[in-house]
Amino acid sequence: MLSYTVYSEAGGVGKSSLTANLAAAHARAGLDVLVAPLDPQDGDLSRLLGVDDERADHEADNLVRHMVGSPRGSFDDLIRSAEGIDVIPEHNLLSDLSDFLTREKQQAEKLGDAYNIYAQLQRVLQEAGIAEQYDVLICDPPATESDHLYNAIYATRNLVIPVEPSAKGEASVDGLQQLATNFADRMGIEVGVLAAVPNGFKGTNDQAELLEEISFPTPEVIGDRTSLMEGCWKQQCSAFTYQREHRDYPRDHELETLAQFDRLARYLEEQRGIEAPNPPEPGALEDEVTA
Repeated sequence: MLSYTVYSEAGGVGKSSLTANLAAAHARAGLDVLVAPLDPQDGDLSRLLGVDDERADHEADNLVRHMVGSPRGSFDDLIRSAEGIDVIPEHNLLSDLSDFLTREKQQAEKLGDAYNIYAQLQRVLQEAGIAEQYDVLICDPPATESDHLYNAIYATRNLVIPVEPSAKGEASVDGLQQLATNFADRMGIEVGVLAAVPNGFKGTNDQAELLEEISFPTPEVIGDRTSLMEGCWKQQCSAFTYQREHRDYPRDHELETLAQFDRLARYLEEQRGIEAPNPPEPGALEDEVTA
């Protein structure tokens, strides 16, 4: 299974949009995809894909309950589907995840038991047999250093980093590399960076120079697509669905962006030896296959 966390320390770099469109690119090629978004704030991936209607429902079962051993139902019942992508919708209890995990750790220690706060998402996914059911797992934590992030990294062991093509973005990548290295050393695990994805590139000389300094693979550099991404949030869909159902005519530069998402998905799959059964021609909407 290909598993990765899409994360950047910098906000506003299109992290959730990149996650949604990579998930759509994997799924339309015939792969089974599960997305586990972990952002406690509104305006998150569940909102983008239109599956956040129970976010504020105190009676609803949710991922946090499963992570702290108090589920109200089966894990399979949590999952919602959109555009061929399975999603574990975010819930407001994610705001209290760290407090819940700390209490569980304290209780375990009183009983003389070991408890790894950062391994609870992995435990839930393993118990649900996710690796046997899905080809791809993507986590989308908030853009802050948190237990949400560390649970995502511990579960996936790989990062995909959206990058703002600026000095600020470069500093964010350097900081993230150090953060991931320190966490991996502390937990005794290996964490790899599958790709960095510069986003919002406008072709300036300064931006081009900064791209050359990124130490990770950058298989695709995505241009400034503000209109496309804002449209996706308005219509609550991926860029593939937005282009197919909500644009009155195709825009070549946006179709090329869809092709970039497809190519990036194929690149990530290749890193784990996964061959999509029905990969479309990059960006070709008429060849779409829904998982």
